[in-house]
Amino acid sequence: MNESILIYNALCLPAPDVEALIQGRIIAAIPRTLLDLGKTFALYPVEISTAAIDRYYHPSFLPIAKTAWEKSYHPSMLLQPEQLSLIPTQKQLQLPLSESKVLIKAWAKCELCEMPDKTKPLDILSQLTIWKPEIFEEILQKRPHFFLAYLRVYHLDKPYEIPAIPNIQDKLGKFIGLPNISASEDKPVLSDQIFLQRKYQLQNLEPPLHPKLEELQSALSQIANNNPAAQQLENEIKVFLGWSNEPTTNTIDADLAWIKTIASLGDRSIEFEEKKNSYQAGTDFENIARDSLDFLGFKVENAYKGGAGGLDLYCSQPYPLVCECKAGKSIPSGTIEELLKLGGMHLGADKFLNSPKLVIGPGNATSDTQKSSKEWKVSIIKAMTLQKLVELKAKYPGAINLIELKEYLEPGQIDDKINEYIDKIEKEIKLRSLIIQAAKDIPKSNNQIAVTVMEIRTQYNAINKSNLTDEIVHDLLIELSSPLIGYLGRETGDDCKTDKFYYLRDLPIN
Repeated sequence: MNESILIYNALCLPAPDVEALIQGRIIAAIPRTLLDLGKTFALYPVEISTAAIDRYYHPSFLPIAKTAWEKSYHPSMLLQPEQLSLIPTQKQLQLPLSESKVLIKAWAKCELCEMPDKTKPLDILSQLTIWKPEIFEEILQKRPHFFLAYLRVYHLDKPYEIPAIPNIQDKLGKFIGLPNISASEDKPVLSDQIFLQRKYQLQNLEPPLHPKLEELQSALSQIANNNPAAQQLENEIKVFLGWSNEPTTNTIDADLAWIKTIASLGDRSIEFEEKKNSYQAGTDFENIARDSLDFLGFKVENAYKGGAGGLDLYCSQPYPLVCECKAGKSIPSGTIEELLKLGGMHLGADKFLNSPKLVIGPGNATSDTQKSSKEWKVSIIKAMTLQKLVELKAKYPGAINLIELKEYLEPGQIDDKINEYIDKIEKEIKLRSLIIQAAKDIPKSNNQIAVTVMEIRTQYNAINKSNLTDEIVHDLLIELSSPLIGYLGRETGDDCKTDKFYYLRDLPIN
């Protein structure tokens, strides 16, 4: 654990600036004086007028800027001048709850403080922060220069309540005294690497790489509290942009480790397995098949876990599915009969016969087994086919539609049918990827930002020798510009002909 640090003063900044620093959106502040390297201090949020917010902050940041003060204080009467003597000690801070308190949520360390070169355009500095160029111009009208402090920001273990001070606006950019606050470097807003990257970008005034993603993140932040999917996407975007230090799980990378073992656990030759008997090999495959079906979105009932006389797997949602798992060199003779016996015994004849039935095992079934499977309407797939389905789900989490998949569960060996379904999904994903590419490429040639449905359709058809209609392309564009998808942005027109769309991010395909 890092050594405790005592913080005894605070830099007064506009509440939106403090919120942006805490969120990792910016790494800089505008103090009134040159700060010493390594200086530590708390961040004291100051309320500013709505007019100032509208004048100084980027439109994409306004929703956050306008709510920043509400997150920073407990409303009540402001302290009077004679009450300011209450500030210096922690004991004196025990005020009645009726008095207004400001929340101190973070502290910072100055990593660099400099005067920006006025000979360089300030629009790049504006793009790399939350401020419009007007704020720099207004400062320079009053003073010959301004300071830009690069701040490494840390969360406090818990917010400190500080009595609100009247006329604090006069202290903007300056320091005020505080009671000693204990802090540590355990909770940095940004990791070392990300902070250094951001610092280098700001020092060298390198333009932001993904301005549209920044706008999307701002839009998502407004609905994230009540929408887990939006919150997940917002967090991923913040990490991608370098605004967050929160680790995100790469679903594909995390899951591929076990996904890649599905086929090998099903197709293994038992006699070559070291210290693994036939029963254990079968149990291993049954367990990974259970994980696979659960990962695909089925609700796998825990009451059915195979074993002697037991049904291997039973899924109750989104539709009943009865499964038998076989590991080894081949699917043994009598597997279909065994499934019929156990399924009828555990589920009842009517429920069992009306449910799709699936055998997952190694290689192709024998002719007798295939004949029985068609007679009793049992589907058979290889372990590798199950692995392909799970791999597709891992790469594109929303790709597998289990209701659609049900239509492919025909009697007999159906690996070709499942591969047909996988090919269909991959073609649909590729179509969307190419639509995104068309929306991305058009502005490069005509200096537009947003383009019409007809322009995207024309571009796509010309490049891909296709004949998609405006209606089909518009439906795809609406899907891709959904806030929960976020591959494109949308400027809503009066109808589908006047809607415009612009590129945000790629949809990579393998």
